[in-house]
Amino acid sequence: MVRDNSDIEQELRELTDRINYHNHLYYVLDRPEISDAEYDRLFDRLDELERQNPELRRPDSPTQRVGAPPSEKFDQIKHSVPMLSLNKATSEAEFLDFVRRVQVDLKGDRETIEYVTEPKLDGLAVEIVYENGLLTTASTRGDGVTGEVITENVRTIRSVPLRLMIDTPPRLLEVRGEVVITKADFVKLNLTREENGEELFANPRNAAAGSLRQLNPQVTASRPLVMLAYSTGLIDGADFDKHSDALEYLKSVGFKVSNLIKVCGGEDCVVAEYAQFMEERPSLPFDVDGMVVKIDSLRQQRKLGELSRSPRWAVAWKFPPEQANTILENIEVQVGRTGILTPVAHLKPVRVGGVEVKRATLHNEDELKRKGVLIGDTVVVQRAGDVIPEVVSPVIDKRTGKEIEFKMPTTCPACGSKVAKDPDGVYIRCNNIHCPAQVAERIFHFTSKSGVDIDGLGMKLVEQMTQTNLISDAADLYFVTKDQLLGMDRMGEKLPDNILAAIDHSRTPDLPHLINALGICNVGEHLAGVLARQFSTIDNLAAADIDGLSAIAEIGPIVAESIKSYFSDKATTEFLQRLRKGGMVFPVEQTAAGPKPLEGQTIVITGTLEDYSRSQAKKLLENLGARIASSVSNKTDAVVVGANPGSKYDKALALGIKILDEKELKRLLEAK
Repeated sequence: MVRDNSDIEQELRELTDRINYHNHLYYVLDRPEISDAEYDRLFDRLDELERQNPELRRPDSPTQRVGAPPSEKFDQIKHSVPMLSLNKATSEAEFLDFVRRVQVDLKGDRETIEYVTEPKLDGLAVEIVYENGLLTTASTRGDGVTGEVITENVRTIRSVPLRLMIDTPPRLLEVRGEVVITKADFVKLNLTREENGEELFANPRNAAAGSLRQLNPQVTASRPLVMLAYSTGLIDGADFDKHSDALEYLKSVGFKVSNLIKVCGGEDCVVAEYAQFMEERPSLPFDVDGMVVKIDSLRQQRKLGELSRSPRWAVAWKFPPEQANTILENIEVQVGRTGILTPVAHLKPVRVGGVEVKRATLHNEDELKRKGVLIGDTVVVQRAGDVIPEVVSPVIDKRTGKEIEFKMPTTCPACGSKVAKDPDGVYIRCNNIHCPAQVAERIFHFTSKSGVDIDGLGMKLVEQMTQTNLISDAADLYFVTKDQLLGMDRMGEKLPDNILAAIDHSRTPDLPHLINALGICNVGEHLAGVLARQFSTIDNLAAADIDGLSAIAEIGPIVAESIKSYFSDKATTEFLQRLRKGGMVFPVEQTAAGPKPLEGQTIVITGTLEDYSRSQAKKLLENLGARIASSVSNKTDAVVVGANPGSKYDKALALGIKILDEKELKRLLEAK
């Protein structure tokens, strides 16, 4: 008997709905009702019917989670409502400052202020768009305004509904959430990769982000990703008064939402929740790096508004850096590009903040003595800002008497030259400018983003090129050929072309980046900009005398001597000549004409600006005569605040310094 299409469609609909229901029970509610064997039987039947009748396959079919063919690249998409980043608080005092600002801004509001506390999940933020209940588009957060389209990858995540579980869905629903991997799944994933001889992921966040941004969705489908919804964007067809109501709605239509969310009637409740989060953090299934606090009333949220690209109605109360104990197995000395010797701790591998730590800085000899750490000590290690590993202190009670004191060397470990302390007595330095360690570090600094920006030329490749005598300084890069690059280890067919293209692009740098790339002792990015504006060309700077250099307000005698000494060296003259011979066009810095209304004013920029990069805003303000400082003090005249401003913003408030948001910055720049 031949079945007509209506019968097949009916069975397909029933199988699709039934499997999606069991997926929701298993992946979202953790409450499976059927065995794996029964699930497989249903899935296989659906797959068989769809293969026989591909034209009847439904867009929300669970068979579509296996992944589409690989893509060449990700398309870009603009979010209809920007995905805002959050300002941070790193202490109870900073959180209470947030509360105070909210109370001031909502003074006289008829509604009681309530807060919602949520775990700050450490994964990759996404937005998923549903039209008439059906998943149509998914994208990464990107820069908050524009993201990458990853629809086919998100379809593979089983905790994401392909169709909303509601009879009358909204015409449009934009759902925001975090894609993560549980700690347990992360361990299993790395064990599998280790067995297959693949490189291990550093932490669950990197694994989740890397898995979601695969050009081949089938790779994404093989990874244990989970999406937890935490907010909405545009909605057409549903309405809420409170953020907590919106979260309940997302749960009801099929999304996984954290079970750690709580509504608090006041700041005391929030503080208690934070303490509870801290206590439970090690046992939570996901990596969490803080607690997000939001105003619950959506009307109050709208009233509070936004500060550039961060909301005034929410704050991310970060956890303190995670610490762990491990053994300091050895101390080795690393030589930097300016010859400074830095002691580096080699540690028995330990996981800190979700990352395996094997090395940590000990800064300098004085810091090493102050901390009193010995080789063989049990030490406390933390990731400063949850990023940079550092040794905090020794655990004295754990000492056995076998520990060994470390002494800084009297000769350079890289070249054998004698070393000496700087005049200020802090750093020990190798003064041999031909030291191979310094050479590699100088070349890498020259190629970095703060230098001429040769993308793809990492430190390992630079070291390989210097060790094989392919290059002896950065100028040699402009004479390297494709055949020479192909002779390097782990060099595929495309990478040499990419590197040569990046080298070619770097032949036309701007003057501040070129000056910074030279690596002149005591001259960093800020002073490079000052020198570029003052002297306009490299030749003018090279010809400057000590008096001319010292006359610049921000340059003292030590810096002036460093600059003069650098350009007086015959090796520098030859280096610059070879850069020109290699095709580098030495730029001319154009000094902006017109009035300088900000002459003599000191301005600090903090946070992320929407319409300007940090360097653009800095240059525009400097063109008006402002001095851009890196820290806030009593001498600061104004602070420009973007998204995630951090402690500089709080310090400016405490000191009563003028605050400029991005709109006010634009008015200032346009009034020139």
